[in-house]
Amino acid sequence: MEIKAKILYVEDDEVLAYVTKDNLELNKYEVVHCLTGKSALKTFRDEDFDLCLLDVMLPEMDGFSLAKEIRNRNQEIPLIFLTAKSLKEDKISGLQLGADDYITKPFSIEELILKIEVFLKRKFITTTGNTQNNFGIGEYSFAYANLILNGPDGEKKLTQKEADLLKLLIEQKNQIVKRATILERLWGKNDYFMGRSMDVFISRLRKYLKADSSLNIENIHGVGFRLNETN
Repeated sequence: MEIKAKILYVEDDEVLAYVTKDNLELNKYEVVHCLTGKSALKTFRDEDFDLCLLDVMLPEMDGFSLAKEIRNRNQEIPLIFLTAKSLKEDKISGLQLGADDYITKPFSIEELILKIEVFLKRKFITTTGNTQNNFGIGEYSFAYANLILNGPDGEKKLTQKEADLLKLLIEQKNQIVKRATILERLWGKNDYFMGRSMDVFISRLRKYLKADSSLNIENIHGVGFRLNETN
């Protein structure tokens, strides 16, 4: 049987984990299941994965801490939180840590598989489908494929999401890019939680470009953003 992708699945509810793992394997995914955050981190260090499914409430190391450690080691791998928590703050916290999406328990296997396939497809397009990978903007040079931004304040390693957002803004330089366009293209959907996450990433990019006074990312209230370059 051809395997679609290898998934790290972290869930301390053994019954739920058994059912979910079994269904994912029936859909041709290889699934490595871990019961604790610490064991998952060790497994992540030892093996290669295409995507991570992380419960939030975990023994030994919670899902947020685990996500942060994973992001420190791999900026590109898709992360999806599986959480029983419905508080806005919890969802936003996960997205700000670098997660790509969340699913609130109880969830359907069909919904989970759809999200997995969306992010795996997006990952493939991001890594193989770009025709231009090097950009100049102000005093900065941006190597998209390598996630590297070089400028007067030195070299900065970006996350994949930061690089995707910067590339989109550069390609539409001095033009408004609508919030809905950014959210649907890079976050997969346009909703409140994704919007809050996007605002955090915009703030990060502003900090990365602040050494060049000719550049600024303007917030067009209620509409979108514009990367301005003044000569």
